Amino acid sequence: MSKKQKPGEEYAKGAMDQPRPSFGSAATRRASAFSTHTQRTSFVSAREDIQMTPVPSPLPRADGLEVPSADHERPKTAFSFNGDGAPAARHFGSLINPEKPAGKARFHKDFWKNVQVGDFVRIYNDDQIPADVVILSTSDPDGACYVETKNLDGETNLKVRHALRSGRKIKHARDCEKTEFSIESEPPQANLYQYSAAARWRQHETKEEMVEPISINNLLLRGCNLRNTEWILGVVVFTGFDTKIMMNAGITPTKRSRISRELNWNVIYNFIVLVLICLVSAIIEGIAFGDGNNSIAWFEFGSIGERPAMDGFITFWAALILFQNMVPISLFISLEIIKTCQAFFIYSDVDMYYEPLDYPCTPKSWNISDDLGQIEYIFSDKTGTLTQNVMEFKKASINGVPYGEAYTEAQAGMQKRMGIDVEKEAARCREEIAQGRIRMLEDLRKLHDNPYLHDEDLTFVAPDFVTDLAGESGIEQQQANDQFMLALALCHTVISETVPGDPPKIEFKAQSPDEAALVSTARDVGYTVLGNSEDGIRLNVQGQERSYKVLNTLEFNSTRKRMSAIIRMPDNKIILFCKGADSMIYSRLKPNEQGPLRKATAEHLEMFAREGLRTLCIAQKELNEQEYQEWNAEHEIAAGSIQDREDKLEAVADTIERDLILLGGTAIEDRLQEGVPDTIALLAEAGIKLWVLTGDKVETAINIGFSCNLLNNDMELIVFKIEDEQVATAEAELDKHLKTFNITGSDEELKLARKSHHPPAPTHAIVIDGDSLKLVLDPQLRQRFLLLCKQCKSVLCCRVSPAQKAAVVQLVKNGLDVMTLSIGDGANDVAMIQEADIGVGIAGEEGRQAVMSSDYAIGQFRFLQRLVLVHGRWSYRRVAETIANFFYKNVIWTFTIFWYQIFCDFDMTYLYDYTYILLFNLAFTSLPIVFMGILDQDVSDKVSLAVPQLYRRGIERKEWTQWKFWLYMIDGLYQSVVCFFVAWLLFRAANFASTNGLGIDSRERFGVYIGPAAVAVINIYLLLNTYRWDWLMVLLVAPTFWAVTSLSIILCLLPRFCVKVIQKAYFPYDVDIVREQVRQGKFDYLDRAIISDDGVSKESSSSSSDAPKPIARSTSAYAAVNGPP
Repeated sequence: MSKKQKPGEEYAKGAMDQPRPSFGSAATRRASAFSTHTQRTSFVSAREDIQMTPVPSPLPRADGLEVPSADHERPKTAFSFNGDGAPAARHFGSLINPEKPAGKARFHKDFWKNVQVGDFVRIYNDDQIPADVVILSTSDPDGACYVETKNLDGETNLKVRHALRSGRKIKHARDCEKTEFSIESEPPQANLYQYSAAARWRQHETKEEMVEPISINNLLLRGCNLRNTEWILGVVVFTGFDTKIMMNAGITPTKRSRISRELNWNVIYNFIVLVLICLVSAIIEGIAFGDGNNSIAWFEFGSIGERPAMDGFITFWAALILFQNMVPISLFISLEIIKTCQAFFIYSDVDMYYEPLDYPCTPKSWNISDDLGQIEYIFSDKTGTLTQNVMEFKKASINGVPYGEAYTEAQAGMQKRMGIDVEKEAARCREEIAQGRIRMLEDLRKLHDNPYLHDEDLTFVAPDFVTDLAGESGIEQQQANDQFMLALALCHTVISETVPGDPPKIEFKAQSPDEAALVSTARDVGYTVLGNSEDGIRLNVQGQERSYKVLNTLEFNSTRKRMSAIIRMPDNKIILFCKGADSMIYSRLKPNEQGPLRKATAEHLEMFAREGLRTLCIAQKELNEQEYQEWNAEHEIAAGSIQDREDKLEAVADTIERDLILLGGTAIEDRLQEGVPDTIALLAEAGIKLWVLTGDKVETAINIGFSCNLLNNDMELIVFKIEDEQVATAEAELDKHLKTFNITGSDEELKLARKSHHPPAPTHAIVIDGDSLKLVLDPQLRQRFLLLCKQCKSVLCCRVSPAQKAAVVQLVKNGLDVMTLSIGDGANDVAMIQEADIGVGIAGEEGRQAVMSSDYAIGQFRFLQRLVLVHGRWSYRRVAETIANFFYKNVIWTFTIFWYQIFCDFDMTYLYDYTYILLFNLAFTSLPIVFMGILDQDVSDKVSLAVPQLYRRGIERKEWTQWKFWLYMIDGLYQSVVCFFVAWLLFRAANFASTNGLGIDSRERFGVYIGPAAVAVINIYLLLNTYRWDWLMVLLVAPTFWAVTSLSIILCLLPRFCVKVIQKAYFPYDVDIVREQVRQGKFDYLDRAIISDDGVSKESSSSSSDAPKPIARSTSAYAAVNGPP
């Protein structure tokens, strides 16, 4: 009697069941979406050159890539595979033609510039990749290699790449000579995470036309380094400017500070003044020299131009040279020096140093530090920015049964709003959780003595889950729990690594912390991923090793919001496991089934979200052989496409991910970073509005908002959720809420809103999801939505895409004409970071894409308060004072020369010795003004944090205004009159004579009396405008010179001194009051830091909870500020 054949066994033996690759479905994936992490050690590159062979591969064919519909006509295919295993080569063919004779080709070293498309290259461990190379083979038998991509995306973790299945027999130069294939590639494009190509060849044994798709998983990009791999052999597809790293060069947009943009107009104004005085000089000189009835005719033997018109023309250009200081070219050089020093101070600030990552605050754009002092809106991501992005699996809902015990920060925030004593409740809950952990560990050991379970790693505390897994609640729940954990262990793209020890430890490297948390929890309860094999994934399930064949993996991205794995089970069944956002999974469940389960699971997920947990849904679908094979045929066609491969793969994946069966949901906690609530409160006191743009659910975002001081019980939440997704409905909803504030969203109201920088009353907050945000960003509604948000204290945008984040930043920045700052830590934040005036990246768990695209990089969110409120305010005030004083000093110097021309018919005679003119900007006045821009401080950093309201002057842009510019110009004009005519009155009598009777009333001596006086006036004027005197220059001159100089100085500075006295006595600024309080000792308590045993004060610690707290909440009651008794 013949053995009964299992269903699908014949298919199982075919090539179709070989492991398939992982394909993404959109170009917006994260940097690590195609790769996995490893803990292998990286080494410094020891060799910069490469070895290559001059043997080129055949040229690409001109015909298109088509897959015949009949199965027997379909070319054999080979796919790259995310696992380490490799099926037998006979299923994938080989690029080698064994009948082709081999020559004497050898690899040789050569320069990068000589590498050409089609060359075979052999690259060794630690070498840098010289071009974009398709991997044919590696030293690893499974065709895997590891690459470090930090030169491209800043990530230091290693990523795995795979050789083509058809090329793994190519090991030597002689094998390269025997190859016959072509590569059909897409044209060069800048996306670092996407590549579509196909290798074509005729299989020697069967004479069949074969094709193998090539994706980004098979490509090594120029600029990366090969790590932990002895060698790889590949073929070059792009070189030079066609490589992805070169196409991405300079992708970050250039940013200029607001003051620099406004400064252009002031330079133009000065240039107009310069042209006018040159024109006046030319006209008067031409008239005077052409008159003939004056003394010029007796002392001048003709003029250069010989006629008045030409004399005037020449005088115009001579005046342009003489009065050139009116246009302050050296100002831009001085500003570059100042901003460079400011960037160095920011980098050197130990209070913004993050020790766990050994990461200081790193300025990447050195010319916009003054913009940090004018920020009015901050747009922040949540995950990894406000939170730690260290995921811990806390709760689950399986088959309608909730499991897990946890006490989250959001839960504490809810209880605090209800008046519950949070500290007592937290202590009670933690005690219960500790007891539950002990019981669960005991039960797990009884169920199975799992060698991979380490007590300290357990985050999922659910003793009832273990008892149900043991069958105490019935076979149905036992099977549901088993299948749920099996789904977590199979539906992923992680790499497992075994750390030697007793007992051994298995760690997981995943493309996201969420995925690692899910697989780690499955390991802890007995479903351990041991690694990959030729058959797929090896699991240890309650002590039994099993192998599951991975047929296809459909990876997660921000568009799909889900990930699926098609697995052939040990019993030959084919099951699709899918995990993703609840909205995506619920829309794909099988209609009219599992009604009670859907409702119960949805309630549990909502409860988890209210506790601040991140939720995912898990589902599955059983496929029959025919259904899978038909779908897989379509998948092969999409995978073999060169054009629009990602879109075609997404469309094909969409057809199979339907009619799912719900298994349950997961809840993962992402804790707030240290000091986030304090930082948000401090920024709010400074008048800065914080908007949170996140991809999380509305409920999760609201609870995180309460826990980090964005929301409070006194606020009325305006929740936008447009169910029918109609613009008319969104418009009606907007109008309804606008009436609350007695506004309509008109253009006049927008003009008023652009001029108003006052923080809104803390009475309302807006919460809106991505679908509704899409509607209100409609051109007809965006202005009304913007004005509504202007009236609200906090805005939370949930379930938003990266493009929507950038659109919101652009709406506020351009709509309200305000300075914006975006802060994030992941690739999904890059768009809004580049859109904002200032982009801040956090070096976190999601790689370094945000850091690479940012203007400033920090280690934790809490450092933002010091970056903005201290360094930003200092930089803005310093730059503003520097520019104003620079214009002033050039006006006073230039116009002293201009006044002299009145007495010499504007013939452009130099008043000063030429040395004075050369050294005026170079030595006499440049250093004081540069030192002012670098070192001046109105108040210390501690006081800046203790009184954050001082920052509001920057939000209102009062430090640099056109009124201030013209005031300093007029001041300089007045002082130039005093400096010149005081000396002129002395020389007017013409009675200067030396002891020998010779007259000494010469032009040079006249200039000596005016020049030093002007220089002294300028420097003392700078000292008057400086809050902290760091140096003083003293001139010692002759008595007569000293008398004239002193009188000039007094007369010049008297108006300014009087204005300063009146202003500080009767119209003091906020900072004047605070400075007086500092001198009175009311802030001495800030310096009385408690010194720890190691000699470091608490103020120097990285915790923002130790930073000085605001001591005055009212913006108008600074005089009542008092320190502690």
